[in-house]
Amino acid sequence: MTNNSEIDVNALVDDHSDYLLSFAMSKLKDLDLAKDLVQDTLVSAITKLETFEKRSKLRTWLTSILNRKIIDHWRKAETRYTDPVSSFFQQEGKPGHWLDSKGKNKTLETIEDQISREETNMELADCLGKLPDKWKGVVASKYLEEKDSEEICKDFEITSSNLWVIIHRAKLVLRDCLQNKWEL
Repeated sequence: MTNNSEIDVNALVDDHSDYLLSFAMSKLKDLDLAKDLVQDTLVSAITKLETFEKRSKLRTWLTSILNRKIIDHWRKAETRYTDPVSSFFQQEGKPGHWLDSKGKNKTLETIEDQISREETNMELADCLGKLPDKWKGVVASKYLEEKDSEEICKDFEITSSNLWVIIHRAKLVLRDCLQNKWEL
C-alpha cells in the first residue's frame, strides 16, 4: 500500500466534486440522485483512501467509484421493478414472457456497455480537442464522417502522403493521451 496521507480531503472534494456531478448528470438526468451518488462516492473514496494505489489519476479512480455506484443504482432499480412470477405465464390474452415487455436493450450488461462507451467517447473527445485544428478536421473527416482519402485531400488541400502522416501522428497523440487518462 502507498501512503496517501498527503492527499488533502478538502482539496479532493473541492477539486473533483463538480466534475463528478457533471459526470453523474450525464448518466442520470436527475440532479438530486446525482448529488446523492457523488456524495456517496466521495465518502467511499475518503474512507478507502488508503487503498488508492496511484496506478491511475485520482479523478479516474473517483470516476470509477461513481460509475460503480451508478451501475449499482440501476441494478437496484431494475430488481425493484421486476415483474412478479405470474408475469411469466400468459394471462387474459397478454403475452406471458416478461422479456417481451422489457425490450432487448434493457439488460444490465448493455447498460454497463453503454456507460463504458460513453466514458470512452468523453475521453476520446477530450483527447481530440488537444489535436491541432487541421489534424482534428482530417481525423473527423476520415473516421467520423467516413470520407474517402481523395475527398479529404481536396477539402484540406493536402497530398495523400501528407494525409497519412497527419493521421499517423494524430493516432500517436491520441494513443498517448488515452494512455495518460487510463494510466495503462
